[in-house]
This record gives sequence, structure tokens and C-alpha cells, in this order.
Amino acid sequence: MEKIMKKNPLYFCLFLLPTLLAFMMGFVVPFGMGIYLSFCKFNTVTDGEWVGLQNYAQIFQGDDVFVNSFWFTALFAVLSTIAINVIAFMVAVLLTKNFGGTNLFRTIFFMPNLLGGVLLGTIWKILLDGVLITMKETLVTNGVNGFVGLLILMVWQQVGYMMIIYVAGLQGVSDDLKEAARIDGANNKQILFKITIPLVMPSISMCTFLTITNGFKLFDQNLTLTGGGVNHNSEMLALNIYNTFYSRIGWKGVGQAKAVLFFLLVGFIAIAQLKITQSKEAD
Repeated sequence: MEKIMKKNPLYFCLFLLPTLLAFMMGFVVPFGMGIYLSFCKFNTVTDGEWVGLQNYAQIFQGDDVFVNSFWFTALFAVLSTIAINVIAFMVAVLLTKNFGGTNLFRTIFFMPNLLGGVLLGTIWKILLDGVLITMKETLVTNGVNGFVGLLILMVWQQVGYMMIIYVAGLQGVSDDLKEAARIDGANNKQILFKITIPLVMPSISMCTFLTITNGFKLFDQNLTLTGGGVNHNSEMLALNIYNTFYSRIGWKGVGQAKAVLFFLLVGFIAIAQLKITQSKEAD
């Protein structure tokens, strides 16, 4: 088949065409329309009235909640990225040791990632509110409670998935290198930071990329766990965009402009993070 496709590129185009058309119709065209509508005032996608940069100006002039949501989300993304990756790496190191039951423990740690965000948010809302009510508080009493609740939920859900990636990376580190380092007098700490971590940097790059983007894009869990809280004190960017678009009359264009800024922000952060971490990967 490969030889036939090389001799006649028409076959290659024939196989590529359905996927390309689906990608164009399902992503490229809606994305382009979304960018155009961010410069319009509209109620439906067919009645857009061009207003230029008015929507973007309105985000920062008349919507302090968006700025607060940005800082809330940025802090959450940073802390969740650190917590998830540190815990997942520690668990992965433990589960690559030679003792029985490691496959069972890997499965158990991975299982929370299989649950949907809405279900997770509902379960953790019941659990955390049950604890906080003893102190006469709830998750929506203040932004701190909501922030901590979201952080606990996110860590619990994603540690197992990142752990699997780290396990794969750690299994690729040769035991001969570690043994040679021990012969040369290196202790466990030196082996970890001078050999193991540099050699699993590709896994660290991937896990950091996934966790930081997931932290910024968090929506389902935020909606069900806190709903944004009282006076939007625990509202993240994705939920803020959703509320702007669907809950505020005449603000659909502003909501779309927020979505475009959100895309650019997450894209820039993700690319910068990949550049930084990949530059530290061992050759």
C-alpha cells in the first residue's frame, strides 16, 4: 500500500480528503467565524453587526470579574501544575520499585481520571461541604474555600494520569547508569537530580503541558463544585466566558472576544512552557 501511494499521490489525497474535510468543517471554519464574530455585536451567527474593537475594549472597561477570574485561574493553574506533577512523579518513583502489586496500584491511581468532570464535581461538592459545614462554612462561602476545593479535586483526578506518563519515562532510564553512578560514589539524591530527572524531561515536558493547559481550561468541575461562588469569587476563565455568553443579554460579542483572548493566552503559555522544558531535555 505504501509503495502504491508513493507511485500515485492521488491515492494519498483520496485517503486524506475525508479527514481534511471533517477538520475544515469541524474546526477551521467555526474557528474563523468565531474570530470574526468577536468583532461583531450579534445574537445569532447570521446577524453580526461589525463593531470593531469595541468588544475587546468592553472586557477591560466594564468587566472587572474577568480580570479577577484571570488571576484566580492563573494562580490555580500554577499551583495545580506544581502539586500534580510533584505528587505524580513521587508516586511513579515508588511504583517503579521492585515490589508486588505495582500494577494494581497503578490501576487504582489511574481510575479517577476515567470519571467525568460533572460527576467528580458533584461527588467532591458533597464530601467537602460535609466537612466545611462542621465549621459553619461551605465551598461558596469565600473564594479561598472554592479555590482549595478545586485544587483538591484537580489533583485527585489527574495525578494518576500523569503518573502513568512518568512511569513510562522512568522505565526508560537504564539501571546501568544508576549503578555506575553509585560505584562512583553518588548518593540517591544526586542520582535523582543528575541522572533520573534529566532523562525523564520529555515526560516532564508532556505532563507540565497537559496540567497547565487543563488548569486554565477547567470548566465542568468549576461549574458543578462551586458554580463560580458568591459574587463570582471562585469563577475561572472558562466559566466566566460561558456566563458572559449565555447569561448576559447583549454580551455575546464580548463573550466571543473573551474566548479569542482565552485561546491566545493558553496557546502562548503552552508554547512558552514547551520551549522552556524541552530546552532542558538531555540529548
